[in-house]
Amino acid sequence: MAFFCIHPAVLAESPPSIEVGRFSNATAEDALPLHWEIFSFKGIQRHTIYRLVEENGMVVLKADADASASGLMRKIRIDPKEYPIIQWRWKVANVLKKGNVYQKDGDDYPARIYVVFEYDPSRLSFSERIQYKVAKKLYGEYPPSATINYIWASSAPKGLFVPNPYTERAMMVVIEIGEKHSGTWISERRNIYEDFLKSFNSEPPMISSVAIMTDTDNTGESATAYYGNILFSKE
Repeated sequence: MAFFCIHPAVLAESPPSIEVGRFSNATAEDALPLHWEIFSFKGIQRHTIYRLVEENGMVVLKADADASASGLMRKIRIDPKEYPIIQWRWKVANVLKKGNVYQKDGDDYPARIYVVFEYDPSRLSFSERIQYKVAKKLYGEYPPSATINYIWASSAPKGLFVPNPYTERAMMVVIEIGEKHSGTWISERRNIYEDFLKSFNSEPPMISSVAIMTDTDNTGESATAYYGNILFSKE
């Protein structure tokens, strides 16, 4: 009988945080972090190499790109209202000379964190819904309704919000810029809920996945980056 006297709110209480990428719990011998998988883009032959490495006694994720592009993604459903804070740390060895947030041929970054929001037909026009249905037939699932990219840019105002040159459904947010902090671990903290409101002027749908990408396919350059643990937490 004592079990049935427990208040429902206690049973339903959610954890204070969600560890999306706990790379430090892995070993450098692991092929990829648990729950994470490679994703690539149609028509791009050269892929970025991701591997777990040990640095100063801690395991982190290393990315090496050489005129290449691909990412590492974890599919995970998160409510951005309940867990609006995303925290991570990263380090880059270099930035890209030809990187440009405004142009397609400069749409490369030594480091970026994607937050992907699930397909929500109520947010799209009739023509957009048709396009999404066609995409599902081609790829087996709906594309995301929107993404926010936190980027380490070559040269752009820090804090800039700018639509991706390929699609307005992807907002680029400049978190770090230039070479000043190259070779140094930087800890970041963003309110993804507030960033979505600012980016798209609407309430965010559920987060469907989180991704990491170091890409240099447009500029033809090389870049190396390191990613630490990624965490979502309550306010």
